[in-house]
Amino acid sequence: MRFRHPDGSTVHLAYCTNVHPAETLDGVRDQLRDHCEPVRRRLGRDRLGIGLWLARNAARALITDPAALRGLRAELDQRGLEVVTLNGFPYEGFGAEEVKYRVYKPDWTDPERLAHTTDLAHLLAALLPDDVTEGSISTLPLAWRTDFDDTAADASRTALTTLAGRLDALEELTGKSIRIALEPEPGCTVETTADAIGPLTAIASPRIGICIDTCHLATSFEDPGTALAALAAAGVPIPKAQLSAALHAEHPHLPEVREALAAFAEPRFLHQTRTRTHGGLRGTDDLDTALTGRDLPDATPWRSHFHVPLHAPPAPPLSSTLPVLQDTLTRLVGGERPRTRHLEVETYTWQALPAELRPRSRAQLADGIAAELTLARDLLTDLGLKELP
Repeated sequence: MRFRHPDGSTVHLAYCTNVHPAETLDGVRDQLRDHCEPVRRRLGRDRLGIGLWLARNAARALITDPAALRGLRAELDQRGLEVVTLNGFPYEGFGAEEVKYRVYKPDWTDPERLAHTTDLAHLLAALLPDDVTEGSISTLPLAWRTDFDDTAADASRTALTTLAGRLDALEELTGKSIRIALEPEPGCTVETTADAIGPLTAIASPRIGICIDTCHLATSFEDPGTALAALAAAGVPIPKAQLSAALHAEHPHLPEVREALAAFAEPRFLHQTRTRTHGGLRGTDDLDTALTGRDLPDATPWRSHFHVPLHAPPAPPLSSTLPVLQDTLTRLVGGERPRTRHLEVETYTWQALPAELRPRSRAQLADGIAAELTLARDLLTDLGLKELP
């Protein structure tokens, strides 16, 4: 979906296809047919943006077979779909029964992360619509926090600097500008936007910036105004933002609240949980650890890294951090000019929701995704952006 900002520029809205994890090229084609096109039809639009996730095997199949890449581009056009952004964070196995810490491998100390992201950049340049010259790729924020020392930091910085040079060469070759966006996430080396400023200013390339994920921002109790002001002061670009909402518990000490939270503790993904105390931010790596252990104070609100559907917050006594999303979006695109032009709804946890909230069919999932995009569209139009055909 495209929107005209009051300054005349185009802002793109997509939804991320990692909600339909596919490891192979055939699987990607199936998701376009079975999921993405039905969502577009529900919205009544001739064109729908998708934030494509290409696992390593699917990406390699496209890189090594130019005819297959041309075929994918043709199929996107045929189904009324367009791609201006990729989710390059998960490498493979995102549909596994247990993802957890695996999603952070390989990290930016591993040459394979550089090779994979380089492939994604070349693929995105080929998949961009003819009238679009800028693409974005979100990626993991360097590494998971453990075992990340000065040597690892140097290796990551070298890899990203190398990538920036490759992106310069790619634009010279294709005329397409691809930018990479580190996505701060709780528990990672770069957990917050503040953590991102040092590494990104050290690289000092307009090709490498930050992806603001509003679930992650909220989980770490970051204030959107403070965070975005600091990024602006440091000159850090924002190639992309992900529109998502975290799980919020105002009174985690109450038995009924803990019981409600326990329904969201599941075995597939990590749900890092945080609280803000007078002594600073405290947290655990997963929600079940927060509920069963004694490391997390419960006198102040908890937020958990669980992407809840934007349009359907959990029932009381829980809620979502949708207000943080709204505040952030206003600051990103509600001003005289947009701070980013790529927005992506990323609720990948539909099938991890408590059983009674989980979609029971493809049709119900498509209905839910369409409802999320409708909410995001309404937020954008309320800010003065005009939806384009």
